[in-house]
Amino acid sequence: QLQLVESGGGLVQPGGSLRLSCAASGLALAHYAIGWFRQAPGKGREGVSAISSHRGSMDYADSVKGRFTISRDNAKNTAYLQMNNLKPEDTAVYFCAADKNWWNPSLSETGYDYWGQGTQVTVSS
Repeated sequence: QLQLVESGGGLVQPGGSLRLSCAASGLALAHYAIGWFRQAPGKGREGVSAISSHRGSMDYADSVKGRFTISRDNAKNTAYLQMNNLKPEDTAVYFCAADKNWWNPSLSETGYDYWGQGTQVTVSS
């Protein structure tokens, strides 16, 4: 059973940066594609970014392109989401998820097998 734990969330001013981490245990993260999702109050969960197992493919939501960067370190069993130039509309609970379809970095939550508990990101002055 793969377990995922997010960290790195917090309160940041507009224009600031945060780096989220997704630490895996139980199984090797290298066998999974990783996705980052977020859910704002009163809204559904949306895909933010995803990366295939060996970093060959990545995808980003249009709303974060040029500001967010997804990465992973399979040796450390950890994935990351670097978030720069944060905006108030980025405020949400951020989740990481793992998909056994390791070649397919999907922004759709359908098909992801394991989920973390989420970390809160609040962008406010």
